[in-house]
Amino acid sequence: MLPPLKALPVFESVARLNSFSRAAAELNVSQSAVSHQIRALEDYLGESLFQRQGRYLTLTQEGKNYLDAISSSLSHIARASNQIRGEEDTKIRIAVYSSFAVCWLMPRLSDLQHKHPNLDITITMTHGAPELSDKTADCFITTDQEKRGFESTLLYQETLFPVCSHAFYQEIKNTLNLTSEELKEQLKSKPELLEGFPLITSFGIYNEYTEDWRSWFLERNSAIPSNVKFHKFSHLLLAYEAAKHSLGIALVNDYMFNEKDTNSPLVRIPTHHIHTNDHFFFSYKTSRRNETAIKEIKQWILNEASSLKAHT
Repeated sequence: MLPPLKALPVFESVARLNSFSRAAAELNVSQSAVSHQIRALEDYLGESLFQRQGRYLTLTQEGKNYLDAISSSLSHIARASNQIRGEEDTKIRIAVYSSFAVCWLMPRLSDLQHKHPNLDITITMTHGAPELSDKTADCFITTDQEKRGFESTLLYQETLFPVCSHAFYQEIKNTLNLTSEELKEQLKSKPELLEGFPLITSFGIYNEYTEDWRSWFLERNSAIPSNVKFHKFSHLLLAYEAAKHSLGIALVNDYMFNEKDTNSPLVRIPTHHIHTNDHFFFSYKTSRRNETAIKEIKQWILNEASSLKAHT
């Protein structure tokens, strides 16, 4: 037997907005009508879906489980109904890592909006891998492609290379008494020249400080010298900012640096790079692969990612 169907979108709205009054405003009904529908649903299920603590409203564990179970179905019903009515949904939510959003996606958003002005885009930043779920977003840029019911298209494998500010690069040349060409030639055979300068390490990629530089030195069969001075930062974005402000040399990834950008605050140091174990994917629900908005976003991101691969 089906639950009171009118109550389901009301429940979803209250759970999403965390408020009876805001849900009432969104649904254009009275707050008492919202309360009545939630009460009817709770009576039918025999469980409390919300916990009220003064002015605060939270989902109970049963409420969370029920929301997870029905939200995808409600979205499917809404999209199918809109398609039948000839109304294409142009709203799309993209969940991406914070550094990817700030350094790669944000500078390109104007191009995306120019090419697809019909799209109403919401960007959600995540520190770790975003949860692949309709309640999180409609599509994802993630390193996690192992999720049943989702399609994932490879964008690229992550690459790390050393960068520093223009002023710090000049300091390197002055300290070593080399011209730009001489430094470039020497670094081909002696990348260890960099060990005499402060190095910036971040925790985020390898979940351990200095592991990024250990991998970089290991690429040339050498260990990190014991006398190296490190500046430690929890996130790659902070390491990027530290390099920009001349604290030292940082290892950043390919999507954070565009060699064609003449206004870049950083210089890529002419020496070797390393690959991390992370592969980035564009992911979305298989059942939604034919939606116009997702197809447009996917094609645009794949085109942009192909130019990224060409420069690494």
